[in-house]
Amino acid sequence: MSTDSPRSGEQWSRAELLAHVVTESQRHYANYSLFTQALADHVSLHPTDMQCIALLDLEPGPVSTGDVARLTGLTSGSATRLVDRLVKAGIVERLADPNDRRRSLVALAPDARNRIGEAWDIPGRAFGAVLDRYSDAELAVIADYLHRAAEVGRSQAERLQSGG
Repeated sequence: MSTDSPRSGEQWSRAELLAHVVTESQRHYANYSLFTQALADHVSLHPTDMQCIALLDLEPGPVSTGDVARLTGLTSGSATRLVDRLVKAGIVERLADPNDRRRSLVALAPDARNRIGEAWDIPGRAFGAVLDRYSDAELAVIADYLHRAAEVGRSQAERLQSGG
């Protein structure tokens, strides 16, 4: 088990390991939020803009403003204002929907990919250096955990937003 902790994984009880994972997850979330804010400030954007950019970058192609709302958890009105702000900043571009002339789609502008990519260069290498410390088997576990935790986070956000 790769950790900076003075104890190896075999020396932790399951309860201690679970508590440690929860604590470190909370610490990760808080520090990643600080990082996102600092990166957003660095490129003169809002953290929500950065979240939207990251999510658009994961999409295989242009998406509707409704998709932006769904991806970010914003209301349709807030998503529209977000897209308007990103268009004005030159981060995204509106494209005609080839299947519906009344609708437009949103995609990252090519220059924005370069601008954000440059801002991510040093942090990306730093995060990569952390991952280099893990074996392929450990990386598979980390990826599985992150995927499952993201699904739980999305479903719990939807539950809370629906009043559940």
